[in-house]
Amino acid sequence: MKKFALVYHGNPQFETAEDGASHMVAWKQWVEGLGDALVDPGMAVGPSRTISAAGVEEGGGSNPFSGITIIQANTMETAIDLARACPHINAGGTIEIAEDMQLAM
Repeated sequence: MKKFALVYHGNPQFETAEDGASHMVAWKQWVEGLGDALVDPGMAVGPSRTISAAGVEEGGGSNPFSGITIIQANTMETAIDLARACPHINAGGTIEIAEDMQLAM
């Protein structure tokens, strides 16, 4: 199977603590539902910085990186279907998906 990185963008805000808790319940259910497709649940991240030849920029740009998960699937289409069910999308975030190039490191 191929590996895919799900890169989360945006930082959903919840009106109440209960809304945030409900989101986490949905998140955990989604992760558990991935079954064997889940390689690494990853992590949520705080504010990012962008490093370039020109220096270091605060904030990560207009749509900052907010977390990552690694999954496996036979095709990009299957991986997209798995990602579409993620509650991050319904909370106003987006997910960027990319296939592992399997380069020797």
